[in-house]
Amino acid sequence: MLCQNCNKREATTHVKKIINAEESELHLCSECAAKLGYGNLFHNFGFSLGDIFGSFLNNSSALLGDELRCEKCGSSFNDIAHSGKVGCANCYKTFYDRLLPSLQRIHGKTFHSGKMGSLASAEAIKENKVEDLKSQLDAAVKEQNFELAATLRDEIKDIEKESENNA
Repeated sequence: MLCQNCNKREATTHVKKIINAEESELHLCSECAAKLGYGNLFHNFGFSLGDIFGSFLNNSSALLGDELRCEKCGSSFNDIAHSGKVGCANCYKTFYDRLLPSLQRIHGKTFHSGKMGSLASAEAIKENKVEDLKSQLDAAVKEQNFELAATLRDEIKDIEKESENNA
């Protein structure tokens, strides 16, 4: 779609206005959007989306001076907390235990259910939960938190036993 202002460039900005219950739409190219004041609408607020995500991260390790770095991209957890952006896919493995509470707070769960949503079978949900619990179990063993590890182990066994009984 061409810009409705200059009719020369591709429209990249969509503006929707509702005034007195009357709706109007405008499609603008980036240059016209900037000229008309619709450029970066968030620049005057003093924050970025990265700042918002970064505020969800537990930054306590940064205070301790812990400088564990991802072996692939070199990011530290402190870098991730400040930018709000994870450096690479390996960072999720490297900083799993630190990212997990924040991801759970943001998303409400710690496993990806994809597009299945409410159509997901109970079995798929149980498999995801067992996988998540096993990851938590591995982390608890690494941290030598054996009480938590035993609780997680028992929970995994209960879910697996329930699945076997239902099969």
